[in-house]
Amino acid sequence: MIKNVRIYDADHSVLAAFKGSGIGITVGLGNEYLKDMSANEDLALTWVKENVEPFLPGTQIRGIAVGNEVFASTDQDLWEALLGTMKNIYYALDHLRLASVVQVSSPHSEGVFSTTFPPSAGAFRSDILPYMRQLLEFSSDIGSPFYVNAYPFLAYISDPGNIDIRYALFESNPGAYDPKTKLHYDNMFDAQIDAAYAALEKVGFEKMEVIVSETGWASKGDANEDGASPSNARTYNYNLKKRLAKRKGTPYRPKVETKAYIFALFNEDLKPGPSSERNYGLFNADGSIAYDIGFKGLASSSASYLHRLNALFPVFLWILTRSLEV
Repeated sequence: MIKNVRIYDADHSVLAAFKGSGIGITVGLGNEYLKDMSANEDLALTWVKENVEPFLPGTQIRGIAVGNEVFASTDQDLWEALLGTMKNIYYALDHLRLASVVQVSSPHSEGVFSTTFPPSAGAFRSDILPYMRQLLEFSSDIGSPFYVNAYPFLAYISDPGNIDIRYALFESNPGAYDPKTKLHYDNMFDAQIDAAYAALEKVGFEKMEVIVSETGWASKGDANEDGASPSNARTYNYNLKKRLAKRKGTPYRPKVETKAYIFALFNEDLKPGPSSERNYGLFNADGSIAYDIGFKGLASSSASYLHRLNALFPVFLWILTRSLEV
């Protein structure tokens, strides 16, 4: 059962379509807005008034993702603008008495870390640390988790000769051992999350929750994208679904339930870049299942509409484990 989705924008037709659905939505504020909005509180207030407030409570907007993988950019002005924009969006929500309903966050790529293996060695890059520390301080003040886009698929295709694909796919394998914590990892997904926890701990935010804002596996790729296949995509997402259904934590944070969004709802036929970028979808255009991980196919009419939306606004599924049927 789909309980939460993420969209990259705040398109009004999309938000209106979800009215009364009972599905929680996190809307996106694109990187292109950050520089102007960080210096203009009124601009942030106007954006919230136009794109969030009118749709509540009928459409259950539960979060605003400010930017996406901002530190993957080489534009340091953009880095600097992220915190100011997050603050201005939060202050706008607070002014409208929506801060207790709508969470403010910003998802990061694995590229924010200088090292992630073994997990206990997880650490933030030194060049972004001054910006990240301030961001974490504000996120902690407002009770926002740390969101990270974690892709074992990307790690695997970057080094297929040295990474056991079974470790990346949650299949039976020897696993990895962390000599510092003396913890054993039987899958890369958990290891990536714990590397984020280790990095947070090193800068004084050991109590901050980590949520995976994107994860998935491509069902098709280019010749140099080893492991991109329907079989592997199904295996990864099916095993991820089972993993989350257990509602358990990671080896390093066993009492904190792991939460994750699956990327993506539909294949994105027009997306540029490597073939894998167009083939992360769980569903085909007609609503049929691209590969079976336990979700029922959509009705053709709703599938057609959602696919049109997805072409412009890629959707993430958040598997809330309490609602899964495994």
